[in-house]
Amino acid sequence: MIKKPEGNRMKPIVFFPTFFLLVLTIILSFANYDAFLRLTTLAKDFMTIQAGWLFSLAGVACLIVIVLAYFSPLGNVRIGGPNAKPLLKKSSWFAITLCTTIAAGILFWGTAEPIWHLAYPPHGIEPMSAEAAKFAMETLFLHWTFIPYAIYAIPTIVFAFAYYNMKRAFSVGSEISPILKKNQQHKFDIVVDAVILFAVAAAISASFGTAVMNMGGGINSLFGIDNTQGLWIVITLVGTIAFIISSSTGLFKGIRILSDFNVYLYYIIIGALVLLGPTVYMFSLGTEALGGFLSGIFDKALFTGAAANDSWASDWTTFYWSNWIAWAPVTAVFLARISYGYKVKEIITMNFLIPSAFSAVWMTVLGGTSINLQMTGELDILSIMNEQGSAAAGYAVLGSLPASGLLIGIYLLAVIISFITATDSTTNAMASICTSGITDGSQEAPLYIKVIWGVIVGAVALIFIASLGLDGIRMLSYLGGFPALFLAILSIISLVYIMGKPQKFDIYSRTDKDA
Repeated sequence: MIKKPEGNRMKPIVFFPTFFLLVLTIILSFANYDAFLRLTTLAKDFMTIQAGWLFSLAGVACLIVIVLAYFSPLGNVRIGGPNAKPLLKKSSWFAITLCTTIAAGILFWGTAEPIWHLAYPPHGIEPMSAEAAKFAMETLFLHWTFIPYAIYAIPTIVFAFAYYNMKRAFSVGSEISPILKKNQQHKFDIVVDAVILFAVAAAISASFGTAVMNMGGGINSLFGIDNTQGLWIVITLVGTIAFIISSSTGLFKGIRILSDFNVYLYYIIIGALVLLGPTVYMFSLGTEALGGFLSGIFDKALFTGAAANDSWASDWTTFYWSNWIAWAPVTAVFLARISYGYKVKEIITMNFLIPSAFSAVWMTVLGGTSINLQMTGELDILSIMNEQGSAAAGYAVLGSLPASGLLIGIYLLAVIISFITATDSTTNAMASICTSGITDGSQEAPLYIKVIWGVIVGAVALIFIASLGLDGIRMLSYLGGFPALFLAILSIISLVYIMGKPQKFDIYSRTDKDA
């Protein structure tokens, strides 16, 4: 049963700094667009050029540490204590985790991204060659499987352990509580919460913008309505209303029902492409690319392009690492709440291994189909994207198959539901962080705080995609990722700190020992 926190009070010192900074962003974009563009571009350039290497190192560190955590003594610790019972059955847990983390991004980029890599690979790879095709698929695995989910899993485990087993505060700051004394944490919580709220607001705005552009592409494909700024405004308004309705039903109703349904839509899309698409080619390319990806994972993950003065890595890999890192701290709060009652090993399996495997299959099927259509000349997806934008890629691919109208309708529905569930879960966590009186993971923040965050991120997303398009989405990801990067590094250190001797921190272990 969902409970409301006692008092239903907003934390002004956490809420208003981020709120005013985002409102200021909106005002500046209208009042002096040139100044707004200069400032955001300067910040983006600093993060990608000067700090891109740090994002890459952080991503690889997450991958190594999460594997070690699985086999460590911490792996057998149950979140909430030895008698804790799970709040969700595993099928719903998987569905909510998948839809929350991949959002609408996997639908948007699964067909568009490989074509950009095929046509514009890094220096040394011939565009539209067999080598470029293999590189494109390997890159999909890099950007959408193990490292991204490791980035999510680490703060999820640390927050879950700190909140439920160490009895620390319901704050993003609890993701670094193992390396802080309990009487010191409160000093950090307020600052960390405020900074991370801005980071995730920027990140969710980027995802919001991706979803809006993707839904616009679907509406254009089905009904012939131009995918322009006017349509984006309508989609943003309708989407905001939809997620508010979902939020009002509570954590284990709206999101659970929508996520369970959405996973079946993903299965239908995969099944249809396997039956109707270039099946042998997609799995052959996927198998070959998976081998190349796994054998060179560290080379690929740490590639910065500095030696060849190539901006490909900063435009793509750093963009993804910053986006995942920006989402992770607040998303982890939500993922930790639905992990209650499970062992850490089970959390790693559900938040790292299973979604990575699903994403690898998804990218093999959709990416492989997209690459095959482009390479054989059956469909010029690159020209379509250059003319209509990246959002048109998925619908163009589905439009080339039998029963295209039905498939496009299913695909668009999946985009809509993914958008609603991701926005709902993230604003749920954002609102909870801004609310005092939350002492139990089943408690809910007031609806009006969720609505405020939903409206703000929708407005920011609309401004960036309307003014800068796809570059606006990238810019928002960079702006959100940089402040979250330092929390990610501290979360890694915190997890390492508790892995060896979790009983030292686990209040239930100490209680059992004392008894």
